[in-house]
Amino acid sequence: MALPELLKNNLRIPLIGAPMFIVSGPELVIAQCQAGIVGAFPALNARPQEKLEHWLLQIKEELAAYAAANPDQIVAPYAVNQIVHASNTRLLADMETCVKHEVPIIITSLRPPADVVDAVHSYGGLVFHDVISMRHARKAIEQGVDGVIAVTAGAGGHAGPLSPFALVKEIRQEFDGAIILSGAMTSGADVLAAQAMGADLAYIGTRFIATEEANAVPEYKKMLVDSAAKDIVYSSLFTGVHGSYLRGSIERAGLDPDKLTGAHASAMDFSNSEQADAKAWKDIWGAGQGVGNIHEIMTARSLVMRMEDEYRLRASELAI
Repeated sequence: MALPELLKNNLRIPLIGAPMFIVSGPELVIAQCQAGIVGAFPALNARPQEKLEHWLLQIKEELAAYAAANPDQIVAPYAVNQIVHASNTRLLADMETCVKHEVPIIITSLRPPADVVDAVHSYGGLVFHDVISMRHARKAIEQGVDGVIAVTAGAGGHAGPLSPFALVKEIRQEFDGAIILSGAMTSGADVLAAQAMGADLAYIGTRFIATEEANAVPEYKKMLVDSAAKDIVYSSLFTGVHGSYLRGSIERAGLDPDKLTGAHASAMDFSNSEQADAKAWKDIWGAGQGVGNIHEIMTARSLVMRMEDEYRLRASELAI
């Protein structure tokens, strides 16, 4: 296993709460870190750009205060997701803010993040990069990333089509850094399974949408509880990249989920426009295939504690 020093002895279970556009904010991140897993949010969620610094200060101050008041508790580091794409006109300003505050972990998406890696390594931070194929993984490894996030079949958001068994093993053949696995996981037993197949950390997003701290409307959370794997639609229409979405939200938007046309990758737009947000994320709700295992809305802390119990129980059951 290749767990970075920053994370050794700083996690309750080997888990990162995946950053989710609009949904992940300071409240969810703080709750996740206080519960002992890495909490993460996309920099673009902080709007206008100046709000990013306020969020970072809030997260740092609240985690420090909690750690001081609870010295016996595990408090995990936090992460910020940066979309490395030409349409993200905020990238430079956002990275300057993150470097200023020495964000422990930067999670990058899309373009190989050479400049980001250099900036983060300048203060000793880590860079994890999303990939959906071995071709993307090789490019990220060449850029010197510390970890590769394998976004496999069944994951929410911009998921890939490959089986986790295939992609994790191929990455491990060429990379001795951290491998983080994403794809349809909802429980502590799933986290243990990710480790069993060769990943160092699990990466779970959808399950945390159905928490009290998530910045999602009640209808979104309820739809997660009411949905199953069959209700996930995989389409490139909304952003230009294939992603997983709740069938019910597509129907609510007046579209037929079975008759969606595709969109070219050139349609991707991570600009500041609120119109772009509404088109793909405020009305069309992302989710992974693990929704059939979400049955209630609870606090993030309660969820992590339950996952820890599941993780340790399954580990004891499988002990030989």
